[in-house]
Amino acid sequence: MSTRSDDVKEAAASAIKNKKNLEKHVADLSGSSRRERQSSAAVIAVVAKESPDKLVPHLADIMDALNRPEAQTRWEVLDALTELVPLDARTCEKALVGAETALFDEDSGPLRLAAMRFLCTFGATTENRSEKVWPLIDEGIQCYHGDLEFHDMLGGVISFSAGKLSPTVKEELAARMKFDADNGKGQLKKLATQIEDNLAK
Repeated sequence: MSTRSDDVKEAAASAIKNKKNLEKHVADLSGSSRRERQSSAAVIAVVAKESPDKLVPHLADIMDALNRPEAQTRWEVLDALTELVPLDARTCEKALVGAETALFDEDSGPLRLAAMRFLCTFGATTENRSEKVWPLIDEGIQCYHGDLEFHDMLGGVISFSAGKLSPTVKEELAARMKFDADNGKGQLKKLATQIEDNLAK
């Protein structure tokens, strides 16, 4: 018996091979059926991991899906956009407002995590972008410290810390992580120390 995840992978493989299938999933992101929007967003997230170049022409429609009410569509779309940043960071910048809203969504941990990963990936691309998103990343670190998804969020911050950050952002991120690097335990200490190490390079 196939699982939902198998179905999504199969649909993504078909969308990668067949332009019309891909276009249908993109169109479904703005359809009236919540289930279809979620299902197509999940397919697009897988396509983004495997063949991100196929989605670049559809960036505007993908970003528009950040305006849908349901959390799942938005987190799948943010996952897709995170994969698309290296291909077209300039266009992805238009997703910052939607990502900020998602980062402070009170009801969905997966949505907050996807937003943090997107912001970290985008911010790591240039010093200017690091300064643009740092206040949001900093607030996210403070708001969600100790939450279920916090360790996964720090995974995103690790990639951010290895990126092209401005000297100010480096300094402020190091100050923010110092307490956990010095006093944290287990995985938290390990992640915070990794961030410190990256910043020292």
